[in-house]
Amino acid sequence: MFRLLWNKIKEAIISVLPVVAIVLILCATPLVDLSAKEIAVFVVSAALLILGIGLFNLGADLAMSPMGEYIGSGLTKSKKMSVLLVVSFAMGMLITVAEPDLSVLASQISQKVNPTLLIVSVAVGVGAFLLIGVLKILFKKSVSSMLLFFYMTMFALVALLAESGNFDFLALGFDSGGVTTGPITAPFIIAVGVGIAGSIGGRNSGENSFGLLALCSIGPILVVMLLGLTGSGSMDYAVNPDTYAVKDNIFAEFFAEMWQVVKEVGLALILIYAAFNILQLVCLKLPAARTKRIAVGMGFTFVGLVIFLTAVSVGFLPIGFKLGEQIARKSWVLVPIGLVLGMLVVLAEPAVHVLNKQVEEVTNRAITKKSMMIALSLGVGVSIGLSMLRIWLDFSILYYVIPGYIISLGLSFFVPPIYTAIAFDSGGVASGPLTSTFILPFAIGACLTCQGESKILTDAFGIVAMVAMTPLITIQLLGFRAVVARSVRRKVAQHRIISADYGQIINF
Repeated sequence: MFRLLWNKIKEAIISVLPVVAIVLILCATPLVDLSAKEIAVFVVSAALLILGIGLFNLGADLAMSPMGEYIGSGLTKSKKMSVLLVVSFAMGMLITVAEPDLSVLASQISQKVNPTLLIVSVAVGVGAFLLIGVLKILFKKSVSSMLLFFYMTMFALVALLAESGNFDFLALGFDSGGVTTGPITAPFIIAVGVGIAGSIGGRNSGENSFGLLALCSIGPILVVMLLGLTGSGSMDYAVNPDTYAVKDNIFAEFFAEMWQVVKEVGLALILIYAAFNILQLVCLKLPAARTKRIAVGMGFTFVGLVIFLTAVSVGFLPIGFKLGEQIARKSWVLVPIGLVLGMLVVLAEPAVHVLNKQVEEVTNRAITKKSMMIALSLGVGVSIGLSMLRIWLDFSILYYVIPGYIISLGLSFFVPPIYTAIAFDSGGVASGPLTSTFILPFAIGACLTCQGESKILTDAFGIVAMVAMTPLITIQLLGFRAVVARSVRRKVAQHRIISADYGQIINF
């Protein structure tokens, strides 16, 4: 067990160190002026981040992924479709309510409408679309056609919101879709898809297992936009300096934040584990050795997530805000620095490693973790760079998301379906806790300097949506490259056959 943990920690070191390095390099330039205390808090938080990611990834391997697979495969084999659908909807709702990423997003918005309404609405969206995703797997429907339909519906809602002038809900809706598939939700949903598809079998069972995260990401967008169209409340945003400052008594702040995270993560994991144990007693009937392994893995997951989320909230959130606020004084520098930060931050997102591992296993290394990470890194880097350009020049997010999704959906007609499903799932895992607690505060700080407080809701928010969108393009381009390469190899092979036949004719 220790060797497995050490391997996970080494992977986490490789992922986190580039982020730490770029921040420390910026601190050595005239662009950024951080105090010694702020730098120390950031470095210690980074060390805790590494430990947290290592523990979480080990827990995901031991518990979260196997548990999701057992639930998916066990309920499918039981032939009780109604139970499978009810459990899918309930699990989707419950784990979303307790998803830390959603709480982080909600905590950075002051809403005159009851804030609980936002979280519950998003949870209903995830539950409903997880149910739809399970039906997709059961009936082996194409995820591309389903995504095309739901994104066309989304564009219609965008048009209605734009006509009503309620632009605040646009950015919030897109961001809600990004944060719901966070470090707790993503590994579980991924594994449920693998379990159901594996039980059904068939020639394309691997391809059929992808797409659940993609559907669970579009659900909250639609629901929040409907909330914006039907609700009578309005939203307001005010920067609270205490939220984005390193506290004087950092130890008290650390333990206060840790206690809050313990409650949130504990609730989420208890809900998942309780549902699993009920199903274990009723229909799964797994051997004791497997349930014991899952219990140990849940412990690793809990400790890892508590350490990880506490570290990013205490150390990364205030530093991200201050970096954005100070770098924005040299406006043009925002774009290249945002590009680099985006390329590096995605390396440290925990759920990214879970998805990449699944992709490599399901495709039998036809799509490697390395190629996935390169495509994700480029996609997220471009998204943050473009978002910084939007903050600097002050224009609507619609100028990005409408062409972006049209390109994404257009590419789905030209690449193998498995690349489309993986791409839309990747968008969900790329926009994880580091995006909401480091990149989003960075954008808020930059917007405060460039455009003022009144523009934060429309210009800074929406960056999570950008992070969720651009991988859809880069990973499908990866599939497009594979199609082109296969076509070239086929033509070369045909040319060689023709040449060989021609040579035989000449010799004859």
